[in-house]
Amino acid sequence: MAPNSAPVPVNPASLPRPSGYSHGTLSGNTLYLGGQTALDKNMKIVPGGIVEQFRQAFGNVLATLKEAGGVPHDLVSITLYLTDIPDYQAHGREIGEVWRELAGPVYPAMAGIGTTGLWQPEALIEILGVAVIPDERLVRAGRGTRISGREGHGSR
Repeated sequence: MAPNSAPVPVNPASLPRPSGYSHGTLSGNTLYLGGQTALDKNMKIVPGGIVEQFRQAFGNVLATLKEAGGVPHDLVSITLYLTDIPDYQAHGREIGEVWRELAGPVYPAMAGIGTTGLWQPEALIEILGVAVIPDERLVRAGRGTRISGREGHGSR
């Protein structure tokens, strides 16, 4: 992708249709992953506690990453916004198992930030991230077209 290219929105069909935001924005090889809560396709927060919400929210992040051609190893930064840090800490082992199941054993730089509330009142977690995707896997979202020297050569 040319260095001066306009940012490209990344909005997987598997996630709720965005209105007034994008699930991700691709600028060059860097994918900025918008904050994801545990919303399912029906715009409902998944039932259960922090482990179930982590699984859904992180799955939403990974869906956006995949749409741009990325894989979990491309993540360079993750920020977790938590409404109850002690609850997250109490379930850390289970959350770690979910992480390894979905992303493997590689961990990017991370921060956990406590907050009094999130956009959806029932949300316990919101995950924000940044990934750097190599040219050979980069995909222009929504078009299935490779970015870099392979534009127009088919879909993912």
